[in-house]
Parts: sequence; C-alpha cells; structure tokens
Amino acid sequence: MEDRAIGMTRRLKRRGREALDRIGPRRSENRVIAEAAQYWTSPAEPAWAGNSHWRTGIPGQWEKVGQDHLALFDKLARVLDTPPSFGTVAEWGCGGGANAVAFAPRAERFVAVDVVRASLDECREHTLAACDVDFVPLLVEVENPEAAVDTIGRASCDVFLCLYVVELLPSAEYATRILRIARAVLAPGGVAFIQVKYRDSDGRTAPRRSYARNLASQTIFPIDHFWKLAGQTGFRPEAVHLVPENELDRNYAYFLLTAA
Repeated sequence: MEDRAIGMTRRLKRRGREALDRIGPRRSENRVIAEAAQYWTSPAEPAWAGNSHWRTGIPGQWEKVGQDHLALFDKLARVLDTPPSFGTVAEWGCGGGANAVAFAPRAERFVAVDVVRASLDECREHTLAACDVDFVPLLVEVENPEAAVDTIGRASCDVFLCLYVVELLPSAEYATRILRIARAVLAPGGVAFIQVKYRDSDGRTAPRRSYARNLASQTIFPIDHFWKLAGQTGFRPEAVHLVPENELDRNYAYFLLTAA
C-alpha cells in the first residue's frame, strides 16, 4: 500500500511539472539557447548518449535509424525529375553517426556538424569504419550556428540532412535559422531532407518550457506551417511523409525540399 502511495505521489508530481512546463511563462530566446548549450555540453547527463544517438545510447536501434532514413530518402526522392547528387553531403546534428554511416558511403565528401566535439569524434570513428569518404567534422556553437556557412561553403552541398534535431532546437525561430543555413550551403537544385515533430490534437505534442526535461518536445510544428516556412526560406517543398509512431518516439514528419 505504501509503495502504491509513493508511486501515485511521483506520478502526480510529474504531471504537475508537465503542466507547468506547458503553461509557464515564456522564456527569452537567449535563455533557451543557453539552456540548450548547457545540456549538450554536459555529457554526464543520464540520458545524454541516447539523446545524442550514440551507439551505446540506443543499442539495438542504432543501425536501423540510418538504414530506415536512407530508405525513406530514396523513396521520397522518386518524386524528383532527376536523382539527387551525392557529391557533398552535410548533416546538421550528426550525433553519434547513426545517419552518417548510411549516407556517407554514397558521398565523396561528408560534412558532419555538431555542437559537441565528442559526438564529432564518435561520428568520425563509425563513418570511417563504414566507408572511405572525405570526412569533415565541424564544431559549431549553439549561440552562433551561422558561423558554419562559410566553413561548409556557400552553394557547395548536394544534400543537407537534419534528422532527429529540429525538435531539440530552442525555438521555431531558431529552426528557421537552420533552414536558412541549409539553403545557403545547398547548390541550386540541391536536396534537403529534414525531419520535424508535428503537432496534432493531443496536448502532449505541445511545446514545453523546461529544456532539459522536455528537450525532445521543445520545438514542434504544424505540418502546414513547416511546409510554408520552407517555401519562405528559399526551398520548394516536394514531399512529406508522416510516421505517427516508431521505436524511438512519435509524431515525426519528414520533408523533402529542393533548393529553389
């Protein structure tokens, strides 16, 4: 009986925190960016390896993540008039390399971008074990992602990947900055493959206030909103694919965009 009471108390506290996270006062953009920077540069956090998609963090799922994403990319790319080139591929938020090991074997040059040096090292190790690609690691600061543009090279990329990242970003405004970066580095006709979490009628998909407690639900878009936003930032939306639920989470929307 005592154990049940303790369990109920914990559930009530958790629900209370979730309610406050949803209705609490809006934080400034700079504050959320600072919270995000603090989280990602603190790998001692218990769930950090899983949230960074290191092989040790999602054992038994790591290989499948990249394989499934490449298969979906190929499926969506059939709507294009010409197959995408894979000369230079850039991945924003490479984490532990789950996507890189699947996409890099097709590329001549793979630019891995992350805010954590340890993740870049982890990604490099797994990618070069999978293929002989020109691997370019790029460390960026959460506060200044635009600094990556000149290093990657304007209009130098053929494919831009951003998967399992947008929901972790500090805000919709920050996500817009990443879209603009993607457009800047993509060559005309280049392809962006970007996944977001989409909002539905379930209140659990609403953005929440505490970054560390709710990082995977930080920035969520209505599907039509992101489609329009892509057009406003210089892309032509070509296709969208919804995954209501998988082994890792729920409400995933994958957008295939071409650089207009």
